Amino acid sequence: MTTHDSRKPHLNRRQLLQASTLLLLGAPGRAASAPGKKTLVCLYLRGGMDGLSAVVPYGESRYYDARPSIAVPEPGKKHGCLALDQRFGLHPSLERLLPLYQSKQLALVHAAGSPHGTRSHFEAQDYLQTGVPGNAALNGWLNRYLAETPERERPLRAITVSAQVPRALQGPAPVFAVSDPAQRIGSADGSVELAFQRLYANRDDGLSKSARSTLDTIDRVHRLAGGPYTPSNGAQYPAPGERLMQLARLLKAGFEIEVAWLDFGGWDSHVGQRGHRSDLAKTLRTLGDTLAAFHTDMGEAMKDMVVVTMTEFGRTVAENGTGGTDHGHGGVMFVLGGGVRGGRIYGEWPGLAKKQLYSGRDLEVTTDYRRVLGDIVQDHLALRDLETVLPGYGHRRLGLFKGPPGSWQ
Repeated sequence: MTTHDSRKPHLNRRQLLQASTLLLLGAPGRAASAPGKKTLVCLYLRGGMDGLSAVVPYGESRYYDARPSIAVPEPGKKHGCLALDQRFGLHPSLERLLPLYQSKQLALVHAAGSPHGTRSHFEAQDYLQTGVPGNAALNGWLNRYLAETPERERPLRAITVSAQVPRALQGPAPVFAVSDPAQRIGSADGSVELAFQRLYANRDDGLSKSARSTLDTIDRVHRLAGGPYTPSNGAQYPAPGERLMQLARLLKAGFEIEVAWLDFGGWDSHVGQRGHRSDLAKTLRTLGDTLAAFHTDMGEAMKDMVVVTMTEFGRTVAENGTGGTDHGHGGVMFVLGGGVRGGRIYGEWPGLAKKQLYSGRDLEVTTDYRRVLGDIVQDHLALRDLETVLPGYGHRRLGLFKGPPGSWQ
């Protein structure tokens, strides 16, 4: 009969896996030499957001012809979109983003996405996160960026507010995964940390040093960012947006996070797009309210931050028979924050005539998503050579940032 010493913490399989993942992917590097680093927040809209509902081409009658029951009405009509110019309007559920657009802090990129034509969620997600459409075998593009700039390494330089590290951050560079800074890792009583402390107490190898460094970082997270949190400036996060609030908590606790990745699901809208109270309308409201709350919460610190949204593909131009849309091609990206030349819609509009559609059914992609990421990496994060991060992609600046390159650093 086997017995366990009750004084020693016992880890079940799930806790060991969770803690081991944290150990291998969360080992921090050297401390930062100076504050004021730039931050990139990638908000992944998992499922395929309908860009034609988020940013409505109300100036094109074909939009209404293709969507007789789910189209968002024109500006001025009941539950109509919010006019941005003579052609496009925001979905009314995104009303809290309108002031950010009008104050030129939010830019929109329409007809954006991956040039690869897959309509598979899994393939499209992999291609988007490797940064090489058609190649799912590479490390993540963000991890390649981190590995390309090792001189910037510091604790919590790269973080995902989730239990798992996404494909975009997988690779050799260290990444920290945390679901909630206020909670202990693995268990409420901290037994996982204690178990690691005892496991490596008498070892003096590289793994032991990495483990101790990781545990030190965990302890610092709990000390500086644990406990109750009150957002600043009256910001109010909707419940599904609390992961972004957890990121704000860490940033305001003094952690110099350079890259953060958060998942926001619920965009696979084969049904539920009909009417202003539809499932899609609710999801869009959560997105808009979350982004606006984060912007308010961070206050002046937003000048050093950029938030970009990505989704694996857009939706079909025509509605389907169940009040929704199916997997498509071109979509829309939001870029919010410091240095952004906002208040405009970027990209070439391809049109919605049958001959202008991708495969005769989808919005064409006229702006490769890597063009947006390339501007951000070069002009916000200040890495000039993109070949390692986005291999094989010949970048042409879209012009998302103010002033000549480097002037906002």
